[in-house]
Amino acid sequence: MILVDSSVWIDYFRGTSTPEAETLDSLLSTEPIATGDLVLTEVLQGFVGDRNFNLAKKLLTSLVIVDLAGQDIAIRAAKNFRALRALGISVRKTIDTVIATRCIESRLSLLYSDRDFDPFVEHLGLRSALPGT
Repeated sequence: MILVDSSVWIDYFRGTSTPEAETLDSLLSTEPIATGDLVLTEVLQGFVGDRNFNLAKKLLTSLVIVDLAGQDIAIRAAKNFRALRALGISVRKTIDTVIATRCIESRLSLLYSDRDFDPFVEHLGLRSALPGT
């Protein structure tokens, strides 16, 4: 299963052509797609009008929604953050650490366009869902 980060959903809903948004578009009809509960919040809070909010909500809630945190993931995420910091890498957003950790622990691939996930791929075993990475 592939979990899609808010960075990709935002481009997708804006109609921004990126490799990640194009990959998402093709995956929606061919692969099981999931999103996280906190990703759902991040994406939906960006809509101004009710019509687009409701359309996005309908699409997103038709997918598998993964509970991202909880005590075990929170502790593991803190350890991952500290491991990267020990390598001289600063992750800018705690939520990205939680998302990456949930994907690592649950063996989910992650489709993302946020560079904060790259160190998790390089050093901690996160699997990128973008072809060629």
